[in-house]
Amino acid sequence: MKRYFLELSYHGAAYCGWQRQPDMPSVQQTLETALGTLLREPVAVTGAGRTDTGVNASYYVAHFDLAGEVVDPAQTLYKLNFLLPGDIAAGSLTPVADDAHARFGALEREYRYYIEPRKNPFTRHTTWQYYVPLDVERMNEAAAMLLEYDDFTSFAKLNSNNRTNICHVRHARWTVDEQGVLCFTIRADRFLRNMVRAIVGTLVDVGRGRHTPDAFRRIVGSRDLSLSSGGAPAQGLFLSDVRYPAGLFERKMKG
Repeated sequence: MKRYFLELSYHGAAYCGWQRQPDMPSVQQTLETALGTLLREPVAVTGAGRTDTGVNASYYVAHFDLAGEVVDPAQTLYKLNFLLPGDIAAGSLTPVADDAHARFGALEREYRYYIEPRKNPFTRHTTWQYYVPLDVERMNEAAAMLLEYDDFTSFAKLNSNNRTNICHVRHARWTVDEQGVLCFTIRADRFLRNMVRAIVGTLVDVGRGRHTPDAFRRIVGSRDLSLSSGGAPAQGLFLSDVRYPAGLFERKMKG
């Protein structure tokens, strides 16, 4: 058996998330069907992690094993993109070591969340269009506190069957581009289901004055989901990077 890493991106609106679900379209199932048709053998794909219903990935990594060998990865990638729907794009196909694992080998994952402060028909499926003025300085004051904690039960979706709610956040910051679009970037070794959207929703409440930064600290430390705000809409969230040890895999897709 030979193992391959596949870099890809996808728009999540049409899918129940990455993971295969009974009677619901998923990115994983769509990719496995296309690969099986192309390579003429059943293909089981393992992803770098789960993304929820409607969440996007500007960068994603998956691996799969083949009994045979891909002789021409570039041509195979071209044919795979022809078979995939328009909302999934494959960016690279690379042979890797037999024990390289897209999920367990990852050191860090990065998400980005986009908020647009005005109505824009061209970005309504990829941003949260939110019209209330936000105090980004206060939001960043609160976001910095995330690095001081490792238990994120306050932002963990109920009944998710997590073995642990421990995550190590290494970066969390808001930026604003020249068009006024807000982007929240957060990096951690792992994320809980719905965690980023719950954090964003609560930070937005800090930005609009519903919570103070000190109140945000109390919410994080409370380990009480009922104190956090509702989750931000799925369409503004993107998995934007997955990082591996240099000897295991190095990113090839730009973006």
